[in-house]
Parts: sequence; structure tokens; C-alpha cells
Amino acid sequence: MSKKIIAVNAGPRIGWNTDTLITQASKGAQSAGAEVIRFDLFRLERYTGCISCFGCKKEENRGHCVCRDGLTPVLDVIRESDGLIIGSPNYLGQLTASFRALYERLIFQSLTYNRENPCCRQTEVPVLLLMTSNAQDTAYTQLLENYQQTLNRFVGPTQTFVSGDTLQLSDYSKTDWEWTMFNPEAKKLRRETVFPQECEKVFELGAKLAEQKG
Repeated sequence: MSKKIIAVNAGPRIGWNTDTLITQASKGAQSAGAEVIRFDLFRLERYTGCISCFGCKKEENRGHCVCRDGLTPVLDVIRESDGLIIGSPNYLGQLTASFRALYERLIFQSLTYNRENPCCRQTEVPVLLLMTSNAQDTAYTQLLENYQQTLNRFVGPTQTFVSGDTLQLSDYSKTDWEWTMFNPEAKKLRRETVFPQECEKVFELGAKLAEQKG
């Protein structure tokens, strides 16, 4: 039986940096024989982050978010999967609000508040967390480490990958925005030379994710 990998795009722009990396990681997982099921968070039915109802703390719902909305099928299929690929751009020093909504509910459903057994998940789901940013690759190292530690504990062993200094527009010259913080030619060159290498890397990471023992 082939493994089931869930790919989640927490960015709004189809065909751009985050979407492209998720697609390449998914292809890598498929090359290793996995089935990939994809969700684009910005295209789901309406949903929220954790509403602090504590329904997941009741014994009959243990480890299951009881809030029913657009995220419900995503949470349900992740829980039964063999791996999770999730990617988000960095907006204002954090991952997107859509990512945070899923993250809150993914983590909180397994949090017990019990010192001896803080996590009630029954199986580990390996995670590949991708982040894109127009800042340098190392600008948000601590942010990614924090996410990695929490995902390690409450979801499964997590690897992170960052693509920084990303190209945001196909042609900066066709706008009247005075974006003087950026060097458009340097960004375009990086997109043509470095980004393809990053795509190859996440392809490999996707394949390795699918090959991990569950």
C-alpha cells in the first residue's frame, strides 16, 4: 500500500514561490511511490484558528478538534496520513494567518496539559515545513526552530527548509511602486539560478519524507 502524504499550501499565490516549492516537494514524494493529497488554505470554505472550546480535551474527543469548518477535512486527513508537507510565505515576520489557524488546531488537539504525558497523539506524522521570504535565508532562524520544536513534539519529526530573498513580481519595472529596498535584477538572477536548485532540494526532501518509516 502506498503512503499518503498531505501537502498544504498556506500561501495565497498560485504559481509563485511557496506554491512552486510545495509542488516540487509533492512530486518528490510521488517519485517515491506516495499518494499526495493537496489543500490550498486560501481556497477552502471559511475557517478559524483555535476557538478555545476545549472539546478536544474531553475523553470522547481526545486528540480530535471538534470545531467543524473548512479545516476539518484537512485535520482529519493529516491525522491518518504518513507525512505532511506544509509551506507558507513569511508576512511581517511570521507565517501567514492561514498557516497559524491550521497550526493552532493541529497542535492544540494533541496537547493534554499533563506533565507526565503532554501529548496524546497516537502516531507520528513526519513533517516538512517550507518557508519563503523576501528577507535573507537566515533572517528567521529562531522562528523556524520554534515551529520545528513544537511540531516535533506534537505532530512528528520535522525538517525545515527556507527559500529567502525571493522574487515577488515578474517585472518590477511595470509598477509605479517605489520599492527601493530591493534590487530587482539581483532578485531575478537569484530566481533564475538559485531557486531551481532549491526546487531540486525540496524534491529530494519530499522523496525522503515519503520514504520515512511511520
